Amino acid sequence: MTAEVLILFAHGARDPEWAKPVEAVAAQLREALPEKRIEIAFLEFMQPTLAEAVAKSVGAAIAPTGMKIHILPFFIAQGGHLRKELPEMLDALRKQYPVQAFHLLPPLGELPEVQAAMTKAIAGLVA
Repeated sequence: MTAEVLILFAHGARDPEWAKPVEAVAAQLREALPEKRIEIAFLEFMQPTLAEAVAKSVGAAIAPTGMKIHILPFFIAQGGHLRKELPEMLDALRKQYPVQAFHLLPPLGELPEVQAAMTKAIAGLVA
């Protein structure tokens, strides 16, 4: 069986409180998807980095070969970080871990279901 990892890749901030929503989603995903390893990684200001989260996941795997690593950008939309920096990071990770299968998911905010949930939440706030 192929091990699967889902890494929520968020921007990061200097204030540690900023990460609480990402941590809450990760905790809910661990309950909803107990067969998958759920990790959080940050672009800047916070730890772990994407490279550190991948290394931890590969090192913790029972069978570290053939692992599928899903990376979900925990961003509203694609900007410079996702268009330039993330592809460079993925290229480096693919070279470092050639037997792992990296799968880049779309940014969270671009998913129609997420947009609908945001619309419903906002409408509820101002209704």
